[in-house]
Amino acid sequence: MAYSEYPQIHQAGEDSLLIYLAAVANPQVLSQVQWLQQQVRQQLGDLLLDVVPSYNSLLLIYDFLQLDQSQLLRCIEDLLAQLAAMTQQKHCAAAPESGRQIELPCYYSSETGPDLVIIAKQHQLSICDLIKIHSTQLYQVYAIGFAPGFAYLGWVDPRIATPRLHTPRLKVPAGSVAIADRQTAVYPATSPGGWNLLGNCPVRLFDLQKQPSMILQTGDAVRFVPIERAEYLRLGGLL
Repeated sequence: MAYSEYPQIHQAGEDSLLIYLAAVANPQVLSQVQWLQQQVRQQLGDLLLDVVPSYNSLLLIYDFLQLDQSQLLRCIEDLLAQLAAMTQQKHCAAAPESGRQIELPCYYSSETGPDLVIIAKQHQLSICDLIKIHSTQLYQVYAIGFAPGFAYLGWVDPRIATPRLHTPRLKVPAGSVAIADRQTAVYPATSPGGWNLLGNCPVRLFDLQKQPSMILQTGDAVRFVPIERAEYLRLGGLL
């Protein structure tokens, strides 16, 4: 089922629906996604196998042996009507209840960020100015994907927005702090990658031995805190 305007509900599989709340993502839309996620979890509980929030959408995977799709649609449409009413009255919160503000240390340097100098020159900035611009921005976690714990953070200041590398690296170190276009992220594990590397965060963002295993969740806000080399090494950073 789909509507001509937003929000839209699309069939994503025999046991899943994809709800688009807007055409583009912004903090208000993300707040609405978070609100809808909380409400469907409260109302449907174990009848939902998974709920996956993203930039401007929510994917619902449900147990079709216990939940009829028509029931699910009625629930969603009721919640969307409530959301529309709250938005019109401007009572929808600017940030979801589950959202947190998290500070991540980052050692910005050419030894941990091989693209740092290149990007500074490309944008006609000093390295200090580049670091200041990147670290003073407050970023929203819009989605988790690519790899466990990989959080897509938006939005990077236009002054330092930089396209992905033409040729991805075969090996990007775990903890690498990077930007691609107007998004930034921390690589949670060593992996291939095509983002521009500015530095490294010594905090592990994904650890199966801990609960929860991921530090960042959709809806959180993140700020990077510049640290010196000695502090980076003290916190367990690798060179």
